Amino acid sequence: AGGIAPLVALARGGTEKQKEAAAAALVNLARNADNQVAIARAGGIAPLVALARGGTDGQKEQAAGALAELAAGSLNDDNKVAIARAGGIAPLVALARGGTDGQKEQAAGALAELAAGSLNDDNKVAIARAGGIAPLV
Repeated sequence: AGGIAPLVALARGGTEKQKEAAAAALVNLARNADNQVAIARAGGIAPLVALARGGTDGQKEQAAGALAELAAGSLNDDNKVAIARAGGIAPLVALARGGTDGQKEQAAGALAELAAGSLNDDNKVAIARAGGIAPLV
């Protein structure tokens, strides 16, 4: 208990290795529904979006994986909206289009989770507008 806030802080402002390791830890923690909420409440979405957009190759892959896990599940519409509002769709589309194989896989998973469910039509439109359909087909 209490490990999420320090991990979010490292993802935001640690060394390059710490950022990647923190994002990887958040991937694993976000597989739990309670942790998904706790990570979002701790401000974890914005630094993960920032890493997906401008991190090292490893950071981008781990951040995309963490965002996928944060958006996973039928009870996570709040996280799906928060990821989109934080500007997460465009960097995920960019990774799905031109990232490494690992980045493409994680970003495609994140985009699928962001679009899943009947309440996420805005995300579906945003993904299409960002050019996200072609790399997923």
